[in-house]
Amino acid sequence: MPVPLPAAFLRLPIAHRAYHDVAAGRPENSRAAVRAAVAAGYAIEIDLQLSADGVPMVFHDETLERLTPRTGWLRDLTAAELAATPLTGGDEGIPTFAEILTLVAGRVPLLVELKDQTLRMAETDGTLEAATVAALAGYAGPVALMSFNPACIAHLARLAPHIPRGLTTSAYDPDDWAPLPPETCDRLRPIPDYDRVGASFISHEAADLARPRVAELAAKGAAVLCWTIRSAQAEAEARRIARNVTFEGYPAPIPA
Repeated sequence: MPVPLPAAFLRLPIAHRAYHDVAAGRPENSRAAVRAAVAAGYAIEIDLQLSADGVPMVFHDETLERLTPRTGWLRDLTAAELAATPLTGGDEGIPTFAEILTLVAGRVPLLVELKDQTLRMAETDGTLEAATVAALAGYAGPVALMSFNPACIAHLARLAPHIPRGLTTSAYDPDDWAPLPPETCDRLRPIPDYDRVGASFISHEAADLARPRVAELAAKGAAVLCWTIRSAQAEAEARRIARNVTFEGYPAPIPA
């Protein structure tokens, strides 16, 4: 049976890649951005990639050059090497998932996106999924897991059936998703795996919230979140359909 998304994920706006602001020394997915989100009282969304030695690292991209002074694949470096790699705009290295769990300590909800390790939305070997679940052993705060890759969520259904899980979903415009094959985009667009993986929520692309499939899932009990909102006006529009927003670039209001 799907595990419902805790109510806190529907009340507190969700800071995308934590409450980041490079101008203020808080790069995305950094400890500083996590600290700022906790201080502000926001829920937090973070991303996980796997190091060469099997450690979940809190980092969005598959490669290092956009967010650090280094180039190349994150998966080619060990956790120690990544920890020593500074995030551009900050004064800290790439954090491990375990470090972020200790930092959050259950004080705000944590929405964790496992990135697609196959780069093809194909079947995964389950390594990142197992390492993520292991890191969460004993964690008492509100947490939920999601991924664009349904195969990842299927692993999580087996490994951690007690943790709420969902699908990150999109309009899957092939131009935006290249080099993902158009036929893969066509397969994923109607969210066909929702029931199969035991999801209880989706986090859907904000510009595509009017898709009938989103309303269909909501009518069947799915909690609908969305990504990524960058203004109060966009938030107001998204909330006509979505029950909560993942935001960045402005201070989203927290309901009283």
